[in-house]
Amino acid sequence: MVSAIVVLLELEPATEVVDADVGETDIGARVRAVHAAAADPEAPADPLARTLCGLDVDELEPESYTPAGPGAPWYPPEYRSRHCLDCDAALSGV
Repeated sequence: MVSAIVVLLELEPATEVVDADVGETDIGARVRAVHAAAADPEAPADPLARTLCGLDVDELEPESYTPAGPGAPWYPPEYRSRHCLDCDAALSGV
């Protein structure tokens, strides 16, 4: 069982969206999925080398989200549809 986790974001490659009507350019990466990794016992803000679903954490971005309390999701609520089901299963012990 994992006692502490670090939430990580898997991002889409950066894209450039130009809105010619407004004259704005939006350059940035979009969240593809939200993953969890066990926290390093010696540095709790850092993840271990792999997520709970087996991805290399070097390819992911840290997310500073902390659950609000017992029963709150391990992932930020705004990414509910993008949380990793394999990480979720590992956290729930399924």
